Amino acid sequence: MTSDERSFGMEIQAAVTNEEGAPFTIETVELEEPQDNEVLVRVVGAGVCHTDMIVRDQMYPTPLPAVLGHEGSGVVERVGDNVTHVEPGDRVVLSFDSDQECTSCNAGHPAYCEDFFAHNFGGARPEDGTSPLSRGDEAISGRFFGQSSFATHAIATERNVVPVADDVPLELLGPLGCGIQTGAGAVINTLNPQAGSSIAIFGAGSVGLSALLGANIKGCTDIVSVDLEESRLAKAEELGATATVNPGEVDDVVEAVREETGGGVDHAVESTGVPDVAEQAIETLAQRGELAVVGAPALGTRASFDVNDLILNGRSITGVVEGDSNPKEFIPDLIELYRQGRFPFDELVSYYDFDEIQDAVEASEDGSAIKPVLRVSEP
Repeated sequence: MTSDERSFGMEIQAAVTNEEGAPFTIETVELEEPQDNEVLVRVVGAGVCHTDMIVRDQMYPTPLPAVLGHEGSGVVERVGDNVTHVEPGDRVVLSFDSDQECTSCNAGHPAYCEDFFAHNFGGARPEDGTSPLSRGDEAISGRFFGQSSFATHAIATERNVVPVADDVPLELLGPLGCGIQTGAGAVINTLNPQAGSSIAIFGAGSVGLSALLGANIKGCTDIVSVDLEESRLAKAEELGATATVNPGEVDDVVEAVREETGGGVDHAVESTGVPDVAEQAIETLAQRGELAVVGAPALGTRASFDVNDLILNGRSITGVVEGDSNPKEFIPDLIELYRQGRFPFDELVSYYDFDEIQDAVEASEDGSAIKPVLRVSEP
């Protein structure tokens, strides 16, 4: 499609991923006007997530060049003709996209949309294959997770914008759209532990620590956090972990977790995306224990387990996408829990200016920041 055939809207600043593994570079690109079911959002904050890194590295094949970013928050500036649930001036969180038509979506599980990949990783509108982003005559993958929020403005859809009240900091809320709801939802929505139960959480990044916060809300009394970074284990203790395990300082991680919990845990969350860790997590389960796997490795990655060990102990393994949440319901619930002081996810956040995006990415990758959030514009 040539520039003459595009519906030109405005020039914006965006962090472009030009090639596999390359740094994010802020450039001037063109953003189209919103189509009938779309919403133009001025981005206020955008979380940096592991998924952005694995797409940058092409472990998931979104076409490059692309504008990534999928934990946006901002203010609606314009809406398409068919949009009825939001209007200019509304404060919103941007979450993942779905078709809202398939069996899973109609059953209240949009995270398992049958067309999830096209809506979130395709880099284009699933309806017609076009992108709202371009650089001269060159199309740039946009609508990443229905938003591409590493930019001053983003085109989202009515389906994946969640209105929020004005009594909470808007720049803080973007990570609720993916990482925070993924961890919290894996516990609250999927595992649904009973009060007094035990849980081990492998990985103390933003997803793992959000799972820990979810375990607190559900009343787990034994919460073991497992991570190689002592600073993150210290944060886990601050947030309610009753025990921590550093795999670099024990001979046997499985045995260490079992010792801390009197023989094994009722539930476990694997958030690292490392197959060996998933195998360890399975072995920490008690009788009839359940493991939720949320970490995202490269496509095709395999892990192994002893089938009879699973059967004879009644253990189960569940994959979890986006915390199995319905964002329009779950995000407001998490915000209310935050208001009540029961979900202090702000403890995970470090802020960076938009032009410091590469610093934020490096801090995320080296573990010095748990959840970097870019301040893109004023609320």
